[in-house]
Amino acid sequence: MEALLDRVRASMRGLVPATEYDKVYNDECVLSFDSPFSPGGLYVSLRTYLGFGAQHVQAASMRSGETLYVHLQKRRTLRPKSDAPDAAPTKMALGVEGGFSVDGPQYDESTEAALVLMPSGERVPLPCQELPEFVSTCCQAIVTHVGAMQQRKESAVAWEAETLPSKYAEELVQLPPHKKISPDPAAWVCEESGMRENLWLNLSDGHIGSGRRQWDGSGGTNGALNHYEETKKHFPPHGFPLVVKLGTITPHGADVYSYADDENSEVTDPKLAEHLAHWGIDVMRMEKTAQSVTEMNIAANESLELDKITEAGKDLAPLTSRGYLGLNNLGNSCYVNSVLQLLFTLPEYQTLHPAAPAIFATAPSDPTGDLPSQLAKLGGALLGDRYNPGGDGAPPPPPVPEGGEEGPAPEAAVAPRMLISLVGKGHSEFSSSRQQDAAEYLAHLVEAIGRAERARGGRLGDGVAALGELSSFALEERVEAAGQVAYKRVPGSALSLQIPLELASNAAEVAAHEAKEDKRQKLDPAAAPPPDDPVVPLVSFEACLSRYLAVETLENFRGHAGAAKTTRFATFPRVLVVQLSRYYTDADWTAKKMAVAVPVPETLSLEAFRGGGLQPGESPLPDEPNEPAPAPAPAASPQPDEAIVAQLVSMGFSENGARRAALAVSNSSPEAATEWVFAHMEDADFNDPLPPPGSSGQAGGGGGGGGHGLRFDEYEKQQAPSQILAPPPAAAPTNGAPVAAPLGSGLNVSGVRSVWGAEGFKAAEPAAPPPPPQPGYGGGGYAYGGGGGGGGG
Repeated sequence: MEALLDRVRASMRGLVPATEYDKVYNDECVLSFDSPFSPGGLYVSLRTYLGFGAQHVQAASMRSGETLYVHLQKRRTLRPKSDAPDAAPTKMALGVEGGFSVDGPQYDESTEAALVLMPSGERVPLPCQELPEFVSTCCQAIVTHVGAMQQRKESAVAWEAETLPSKYAEELVQLPPHKKISPDPAAWVCEESGMRENLWLNLSDGHIGSGRRQWDGSGGTNGALNHYEETKKHFPPHGFPLVVKLGTITPHGADVYSYADDENSEVTDPKLAEHLAHWGIDVMRMEKTAQSVTEMNIAANESLELDKITEAGKDLAPLTSRGYLGLNNLGNSCYVNSVLQLLFTLPEYQTLHPAAPAIFATAPSDPTGDLPSQLAKLGGALLGDRYNPGGDGAPPPPPVPEGGEEGPAPEAAVAPRMLISLVGKGHSEFSSSRQQDAAEYLAHLVEAIGRAERARGGRLGDGVAALGELSSFALEERVEAAGQVAYKRVPGSALSLQIPLELASNAAEVAAHEAKEDKRQKLDPAAAPPPDDPVVPLVSFEACLSRYLAVETLENFRGHAGAAKTTRFATFPRVLVVQLSRYYTDADWTAKKMAVAVPVPETLSLEAFRGGGLQPGESPLPDEPNEPAPAPAPAASPQPDEAIVAQLVSMGFSENGARRAALAVSNSSPEAATEWVFAHMEDADFNDPLPPPGSSGQAGGGGGGGGHGLRFDEYEKQQAPSQILAPPPAAAPTNGAPVAAPLGSGLNVSGVRSVWGAEGFKAAEPAAPPPPPQPGYGGGGYAYGGGGGGGGG
């Protein structure tokens, strides 16, 4: 024992106890999915805090030279089940009080720890009084630290639906009360369809309409939404957006929804009682008679009928053999799981399983940041049998307490948290806990794999490294006009196909079902029969592909009207990635998701869609000369936020100065405007009126012609976050003299990349080089450089 302790003391130099700010991988191996609950436990380095399963710890020690590890072995015992029923959820949330529970069966856990000296494997059970106190402190920090994977798990699954006050509630327009709304629910009826359930009252004009039609025909007839679209025509631009659900009104509130394009969600109305009283509704006398939106959402989630998309009514046994391992949903990762399961069905990816040892041998010191290692880790799990129930890495089933019930069957699944975190790192969406699009994630993952391979020299092997080429193809666009043709090759990696609903093979059955459902909804709810199973349109995959490759008529092509464009494949991919676009824009310009089934054939021949290039006898169409595009008209000047102006005036500043301050900070906040005032209140023109639009006053720092002339707030709305322009650091000149930029001045944009110098925002070069163009509101309006801000300096 003393000799062992001497070797421990010789190895303790440089050890530092882990703090709460360190990542300690004491809950999962960085090269496999072994955990402290696996039969071999988990070995955590006292120096790097990286965890390794029993099959990897020896090799890791040899590569790194680390000798001291804490071995963690945990066991679970199922707790006796409580007789008290589980609390029903009361709000749309995950992992928080009142929401849906994300915890599985409740277990009691026991932990055995030991200090292990590698490579000999000699052990010192913990705690040990004979160990140096500092070493014991380091070991205890490893044992008690919250694991890195547990931290990610808690951040991923905690979610709660947030309902914010509507921006239209404070100054809501209400027409004269031409009618009173009866407190009797029997008197409520949709003014368009005659429905008597799921009714919404428009708070501005008193119209009663039914709710949205859902994918299965239930819900309503879109009466309230259709009426809102009509009000936008007569009261532009926002119409009458706020509606309240009848039957949910109580003294404590009600369900309020905003149809406005910039909200389009459930909201709150701080003045709800006042707005309802306008229509004769006394909230103190109202009682709840209908399900709230939250209750309906909870009921839909509790009764989610997954058998509609699986083998309905069949008693299925889970498969647990090699190659049939599942991926746990981490609260928001179903789009990730579907992409990963898809990729590992490809032969090129299945080579990761035998290649894993070579990939791990060339991994950097921290494999958690190495994409090849994390892909090989997942490939070894999905394509092997180590983590199936009974496998060498699968936790054994917990013993059943005396008199207790047997717990659930062990799951055949792993949770790829390290890979998901690595791929999403630095991406604003894929690093969040929000749901995302699977096709976008696939493209992002393929790009990340390509970058990793270029940086690390083909460690994944030729097959996986060529994944970008596996799905790459080229389309041939042929345009015929005036007896001549033009050909163009367009590279692609996925086909996005629209679904032609008008070509549904069961259109008659769908129409009959919708007509029957409309009649049922008009009946008294107490006497109405239960709804039939939904009937969705069936559209063939071939119809979707034919629509994509059909002849398209172009309004104008190189000066020719009515040109015919056809699309064919110039090259075919090894793997064809297809995205079926179920989202579409309706006639009322609202985004909707179609309920449709598209059966995919087992085999598909694309030979009929092969392109051939310029054919004998075809005459090529001459290229059109490049002509400069006309410059767009400058945008109108913005107006200062009156609330900010009023707050500054109440502080004793002049109205003209307050207006200048509001514009200088883009109406961002009263605090930023106040800071601008303190920095500029000594300016000679601080109290001067703002110059009118089109004048060449002293207000701005625009200068420079050219450019789009967009106001920044307008440009921001049109661009993706990564394209938004960030202002350069210097402030606009005042009276011709450069000044330092005060805190809060300028455009006040946080978290965006600077793309200064992008097309359309580069000022025309004058005879003498001026300072970089700055935000200004003179001349053509408040713009960032370019023509929109010219004339102010």
